[in-house]
Amino acid sequence: MNRVAGLVFHAPLGDTSGERLVENGRWAATLGLARRLRAAGMAEVYVVTPNAERCLGGVDAVTFLPSEAGQEFHFGNTLRGLITQLDLDGVLYFGSGSGGLLSEAELGRLIEFAGGEPPRGLFNNFYSCDFCSLSGAREVTRLELPGIDNPLGFALADAGIPCFSLARTATTQFDIDTPTDLLLLARSQLGSPELREYCASIEIGHPTLDRALVVLTDRSSVTSVVGRLSPVTWSHFETQVACRTNALVEGRGMRAGATPHTPWLRLVLTGDGPKAFIDRLARSCDAAWIDTRPLLGTAEAQPSAGERFSSDLFHISGIADPTWRAFTDAALDARIPIVLGGHTLVSGGLYLAAEACWKGRNLPRRLHPEPFV
Repeated sequence: MNRVAGLVFHAPLGDTSGERLVENGRWAATLGLARRLRAAGMAEVYVVTPNAERCLGGVDAVTFLPSEAGQEFHFGNTLRGLITQLDLDGVLYFGSGSGGLLSEAELGRLIEFAGGEPPRGLFNNFYSCDFCSLSGAREVTRLELPGIDNPLGFALADAGIPCFSLARTATTQFDIDTPTDLLLLARSQLGSPELREYCASIEIGHPTLDRALVVLTDRSSVTSVVGRLSPVTWSHFETQVACRTNALVEGRGMRAGATPHTPWLRLVLTGDGPKAFIDRLARSCDAAWIDTRPLLGTAEAQPSAGERFSSDLFHISGIADPTWRAFTDAALDARIPIVLGGHTLVSGGLYLAAEACWKGRNLPRRLHPEPFV
């Protein structure tokens, strides 16, 4: 019988309020995921982390494995070493914070896939992996694997290993990347009991999120989405909200594959300056959801996680980078509600936003008529 295990990579963050919020949220997601993996029939669940002491509660659900501390982490080398060390035939890999909405039935199908004989990969997002199921894991150890998980699908496909993608849904696309993701999750009331309990304990407020959600239910309004947006996600989103939607799509593949091109919107922002850029945006819509990472920098040129998360929460005092500080300040002062975040905001976050905006509102959900069958 093939040996299959779950590997959850959990990296500690810093000690700013935003980083602690995200790290603890990812750990809550990991505990719920581990419990559901075991219920789905997986006997071995490992959390790979350099600092197990920061992982509080529920430790009977997982076995800790130390990852390299004090040096630059390399995803591919770590994955290769664990497959060899544990003598695995199949792997369910998760970055902590991903997979937290998957049901036992969905996890069971991933376990079954990983237990197959031929080398194959099944990804939540082939173009930017957050979690995946790998069969024929020993074959994977012979490959040149990337330093981060996002381009793992490309590495396997380039080596001739068949790769597949799961359908884009809230459960497959949601990942806890930023504080905004957790605040959206709290409002949607989705997730495992561990995640819901953690979200209910969050006391950090947000100055624009609830106003932006209300706009989604207004047929006379327009919402803009900016960043690494998939057409599939946008198509679903616009059928679930009442308002009209605009999309400015740039920066896709930012982490999975480098490009020499500068996003057009970043050029516009540089030319206009943050205040004029935000003013232009505010004249075109009634609310905006912005993936700031490709707009304000490159994969290699981003401020610290603490500063990025302070921007997402509009905690201006926690932002030292002048570009990010000026943009965040302009977004906070905008006459429309603007929500800031990372990739998840315009992927899994939009699925949650389309759900959360209707909580407590008994209104017609869709602007579009139902299809005639």
